[in-house]
Amino acid sequence: MVLGTRPEAIKLAPVVSALRSRGPAFDTTLVSTGQHREMLDQVLHAFDLTPDLDLDLMQPAQRLSDLTARVLQSMTATLHDLKPDVVLVQGDTTTVFATALAAFYQGIAVGHVEAGLRSHDLRNPYPEEMNRRLVSVLTAVHFAPTALARDNLVSEGVSPETVCVTGNPVVDSVQTILSSPDDGTGTTLPEDRLAGHRLLLVTSHRRENWGTRLEGVCNALRRLVSRFDDLLVVYPVHLNPRVKGPVEEILGAEERILLLPPLAYAPFLRLMQQAYLIITDSGGVQEEAPILGKPVLVVREVTERPEASRLGIAQVIGTDPDQIVRAASRLLTNSTAYTEMTRQESPYGDGKASERIVNALERWRTGKRPLLPREMEFVAGLGPVAVAS
Repeated sequence: MVLGTRPEAIKLAPVVSALRSRGPAFDTTLVSTGQHREMLDQVLHAFDLTPDLDLDLMQPAQRLSDLTARVLQSMTATLHDLKPDVVLVQGDTTTVFATALAAFYQGIAVGHVEAGLRSHDLRNPYPEEMNRRLVSVLTAVHFAPTALARDNLVSEGVSPETVCVTGNPVVDSVQTILSSPDDGTGTTLPEDRLAGHRLLLVTSHRRENWGTRLEGVCNALRRLVSRFDDLLVVYPVHLNPRVKGPVEEILGAEERILLLPPLAYAPFLRLMQQAYLIITDSGGVQEEAPILGKPVLVVREVTERPEASRLGIAQVIGTDPDQIVRAASRLLTNSTAYTEMTRQESPYGDGKASERIVNALERWRTGKRPLLPREMEFVAGLGPVAVAS
């Protein structure tokens, strides 16, 4: 199993645990490329995971082309030494694409967790949409999180026999973290700071939003706190200077906008629980918010995770400041509209994705088909997802 970023670690952690719980049936080696060093290490610590191999490839101000080349070369050597039967990757990062390519070059099967997501726009998200499409071509076993993701793959010519619908393991991870005692570590918002306020939690860092789009999001936040006296905005800010610089310049002096450093995963989830409303361009947060029954406004032009918006529990609104203010104001003033977006029923999983992935791997390994019998696959809409309050 290979990972390099915070989202990969969040979603692969329960799969690692499920594989290792099977005893001698699987010999699992966890490899980290270190694509996102600090934020990756936070998540690995939260799940008590230590990579068996840490390639530590991150460099300051790294370009996509340079990182891709380093991952390809390092993973080629690593896979040559390990000679695994299958390489598991998750999602759509540079680590995922370059690792899948290295495995393909050596004739090693690739298993793709969270396969089949599509925005159908190569520039949004960039470069993730390209990565996930190319990885699908190189993949032997596709673990699609939803029926829509499976249909995307089949429509592109992927054999249905190589695809199974597992749900997304992010739900497994959220359940694990929120069912654990809160030890008070990390940064969370004290109740007295929140008293008398509704919390608007914001994350925005995507590459395609850098520049004027990010500035538009920030300007919308200033207008919202000016319009609503009871609104408190909390924004954990990505460390990339292309994000941190403009956010601090535009929002740093605002009294009711708190700019925090990136949070560890458990404190961030608990902050989400405290939120009244969430504005984000993060793919992961789009999946996590419905688990917690939180309305989410997506500041992107398109999303590869449309299941929540189709259910009316998320809304894709773009980055135009007027549209952001209009959409947020509606939810802050219209209780009926707000209630309609708070159904705590996730279209992304039920907490059993990692178990399904391991079962499918075992059937694949022994030549059984289908990878999962239809009655074992994830089906959305079977009731609310249980998480700790």
